[in-house]
Amino acid sequence: MAEENEAIEKCRRHVDSLLKEKGHAELKETSYPSNSLNFLHGPNATPSTQPITLPNTSSFLPPPQASIKLKILIAGAGLGGLATAIALRLRGHTITVFEKALELGEVGAGIQIPPNSSRLLLSWGLGPYLQELATEPEAIRMRRWQNGEVISLTRLKPGFRERFGAPYYVVHRANLQISMYKRALELGVDVRVGKGVKGYDGGRARVVLENGEVCEGDLVVAADGIRSEARRVVLGGVDQAPQKPGYAAYRAMVDVELMKGDPDVEWLLESPGQNLWVGNQRHVMTYTIANNKSFNMVLSHPEDSDPSTWNQATVIEDMQQHFKEWDPRLVKVINMIRTTLKWPLLSGKPLYNWISSSGTLLILGDAAHPMVPYMSEGAAMAVEDGAALAEILSLVESPAQISDALKVFERVRILRAGQMQEASLVNGKLWHFPDGPEQRARDAAMKPDVDGVRVGESANQWSDEMTAAWAYGYDAEVEARRAWIDSQSRSSRL
Repeated sequence: MAEENEAIEKCRRHVDSLLKEKGHAELKETSYPSNSLNFLHGPNATPSTQPITLPNTSSFLPPPQASIKLKILIAGAGLGGLATAIALRLRGHTITVFEKALELGEVGAGIQIPPNSSRLLLSWGLGPYLQELATEPEAIRMRRWQNGEVISLTRLKPGFRERFGAPYYVVHRANLQISMYKRALELGVDVRVGKGVKGYDGGRARVVLENGEVCEGDLVVAADGIRSEARRVVLGGVDQAPQKPGYAAYRAMVDVELMKGDPDVEWLLESPGQNLWVGNQRHVMTYTIANNKSFNMVLSHPEDSDPSTWNQATVIEDMQQHFKEWDPRLVKVINMIRTTLKWPLLSGKPLYNWISSSGTLLILGDAAHPMVPYMSEGAAMAVEDGAALAEILSLVESPAQISDALKVFERVRILRAGQMQEASLVNGKLWHFPDGPEQRARDAAMKPDVDGVRVGESANQWSDEMTAAWAYGYDAEVEARRAWIDSQSRSSRL
């Protein structure tokens, strides 16, 4: 317990310093297993040797049913809420989901589903949907901002399947949400659209809907997003809102028909994969989605101003201005963008608790751990949250154990999600070096990735074996089960 608390505090300090420091002076070490920063410490850096246990995923077995069946209310039918609903329903709990929107269909464009998330989704029966709608990219190529030269290469297919027992997918966010919605309905989850939650009762498992209706259960799970109302209740009335890390992103999709036949850009469509241009304080991530009909783009850039002051009328011109000196081939694709939205990027710090003092209200997903999208793990963390909660509740043998189980869940997930917040901010530093000594050292540390030389460590966190094993080899159900067993073992010795 003390060791876990120390790890959480270390992570909290790292996240705080990464958010405060605009440059990369605080890029010294990580609280999670990684060798990605060794290049900053010179040739005498000592590689980390922390052991990582990879999951056994030879088959997906039906999850065990919970001994204590609960009536659980979930606020929010986003990816986190639906993942939690599916995971809990598979264990036999009675689930009702309340969603403010009249119909589902997430705002946004592409989303990445890394193996730590896809493994869970596949085990929950989402395979038929993902196989039809998702794309399995072959590789992630990191490119120099100026000319598109490949400076790092992470082979996803078949490498990630072989190492982590699950594929790396990309998909349209709306398609993933609708697929999860359909699967939830198949399992008997009661999803009530047009029924938003207006208020939470921190002392009882009760919610008040916008129409005044009061609903009560055994537990309330609030997956109500980055502007969570439940978070304030859980934290005793004083919210810990996410902070601005100093970046915003343009999100856009380009019709691939505009790219076909143009030799300068058509090559981006030839093989499924992500291409990431990195440069001074900026980067551009691209990949195809929707059965290769749309070219997804996320363009990150420095931004400290208040979103209320942004002029969406000039957003296309502003976006083009940010990247006008970049790789001419990339600029050509950017100039094909007809519409875009500018989104503020936000990151939280690890909270001190996710559960109300009464033990009847719990937050997860973006409500609990908002993060910048630089590890492409935000939605994956919400999926892990749902999996861990369902697993640990399935292990309790009496109602008296539920409170202890939730505390164990909270402790495990605060550390895991907090370290992913940290890793995401670290990528924001690694990718955004200006040209100079650190940039050249980083590129040299990633060159073996391109040459196909297996050296184990890399300044690219996707290719660094230790970071990748920690991120993608993590099994949320196994870790929740292990933590519960350890907790019960400690209690029996007291």
